[in-house]
Amino acid sequence: MTKQNPFILALKAYNLTVEIHHHSAYQIVLSNDTPFTSTISGQLHERIHGFLIKPHVAHFCVAEKGTLSVLNIEPYSNIGLELAGRFKDNQECIAFDSPSAINSFFGMPKDSSDINKIVDSLLSKLPSAEYDERVTRIVEYIKANYSEQNITPQTFADIVFLSPSRLASLFKAQTGSSLSKYLLWTRLRQAVYLALTDKARSLTDIAYDTGFYDLPQLNKYMYEMFGMPPKALKQNSDLIQIH
Repeated sequence: MTKQNPFILALKAYNLTVEIHHHSAYQIVLSNDTPFTSTISGQLHERIHGFLIKPHVAHFCVAEKGTLSVLNIEPYSNIGLELAGRFKDNQECIAFDSPSAINSFFGMPKDSSDINKIVDSLLSKLPSAEYDERVTRIVEYIKANYSEQNITPQTFADIVFLSPSRLASLFKAQTGSSLSKYLLWTRLRQAVYLALTDKARSLTDIAYDTGFYDLPQLNKYMYEMFGMPPKALKQNSDLIQIH
């Protein structure tokens, strides 16, 4: 029995002022010290301590004093689906006006809204799942070979002796993600890790080493998924956790 391994990127952002943007991940933003201001889907939220936002919702925030913890969560994962169920009809964001509201939302004890504990709480909600052996083989192949640029649906199909369409259906049913998205998020996970743990390394080298054709392609997907290019991520953030 194994648990699905979702993409959770937890960052600490400093003196953050970002232009209006949107991204494909669920995002949780929490203040580490002082309240901040954010405009989400045209609505101003002043002196809040955090928010949870759906994918593809336009927003920007200003936290010129203090730091923010930012969690980006793969929308296709079980955690992403669990978070989706917490929104009411037509609700695009959930704003937290106090630390106690954060603790209550995530089921945390009083005065324990540490970002690491929240990540652990989210991971604890993952259901156990017994994967088909063929899905497991594909997951292990992606982990070992994500840097290869010539991976195609037929590459995966040949490994497990299924047609590309049959394998795509099986993989999606068991993981909640398409094969292409799973491969992309695996590459992004490694690119983010390298960018934030080896800041002397060039982003061009990181792009090639993680399976992207070039830096512009990495920029495109990083902005699409997280709302910022890797250069901004590298300059204004530190890594807290990555899964």
